[in-house]
Amino acid sequence: MLKIGNIVMKNPVVLAPMAGVCNSAFRLTVKEFGAGLVCAEMVSDKGILFKNEKTMNMLYIDEREKPLSLQIFGGERKTLVEAARFVDQNTNADIIDINMGCPVPKITKCDAGARWLLDSDKIYEMVSAVVEAVEKPVTVKMRMGWDEEHIYAVKNALAVERAGGKAIALHGRTRVQMYEGKANWDIIREVKQAVSIPVIGNGDVQTPQDAKRMLEETGVDGVMIGRAALGNPWMIYRTVKYLETGELMSEPSVREKMDVCILHLDRLIALKNENIAVREMRKHVAWYLKGVKGNAKVRNAINECSTREELVTLLNGLAIEAAERESQAIVS
Repeated sequence: MLKIGNIVMKNPVVLAPMAGVCNSAFRLTVKEFGAGLVCAEMVSDKGILFKNEKTMNMLYIDEREKPLSLQIFGGERKTLVEAARFVDQNTNADIIDINMGCPVPKITKCDAGARWLLDSDKIYEMVSAVVEAVEKPVTVKMRMGWDEEHIYAVKNALAVERAGGKAIALHGRTRVQMYEGKANWDIIREVKQAVSIPVIGNGDVQTPQDAKRMLEETGVDGVMIGRAALGNPWMIYRTVKYLETGELMSEPSVREKMDVCILHLDRLIALKNENIAVREMRKHVAWYLKGVKGNAKVRNAINECSTREELVTLLNGLAIEAAERESQAIVS
């Protein structure tokens, strides 16, 4: 059982906080597939303090998503603490997570995200200041290091624990690696052995079997799934089931994929309005269509869609084609 502070998860499967993806529409859809914990995309501390409209909308949480971890980022102690205090007092998030892993230059140039990985003293100072200011449990998501010459994962994790952090999610890649190369699970195991707070492993969990292997090989308390869940919330459901029973559930049919894609679209429309939602869904649709026969011929058409009706017509068309192919295969 995964427990962070006083928050108890029903299973150890966690949805990663992916920027530009993990809004409420996506999180709720994944939650319904059984995730023990879902994490919101990172939110700027200054965006919160300046009451930026887009930022404030990102703080919306549907009660059905809970338990939920809301992630903030920033480079200055004062603004990070104030933003954390706002999240603590004005949102229904269960956990406040500090981003210490984002590798994108526009974030690291602001002395935020993965930039902290080079300075365990700063990690201690920032995390302890946030912990002191809020009631909700505080966690940290970090990478194993800045580059191969600067891997301070154990030292940094100990700083988080000493500062009062209630859990650590560790991505087994360096900042320089971005999302390339192989994740180092040995480092994740070393961190787990060094601290007494829960550790959630992240990196290269592509299948339910990978999740089980990570838990067994590293001893982590939870397993975080990111890119493998894009257009594929069944990955969450199949992982939970596999960990519970050892049974590998079948992959979804094309019809099931399209139905969930349309549900996701409708939730995004309710969240943002039709025009914005349809444009944002284009990348999600591409993920949902991965591995679906005939997807190449509709890819361009999907990128031209501007209404729900157009998009749904294309998705239903693919599902009908797939069902026809299946019935012909049975007949022959």
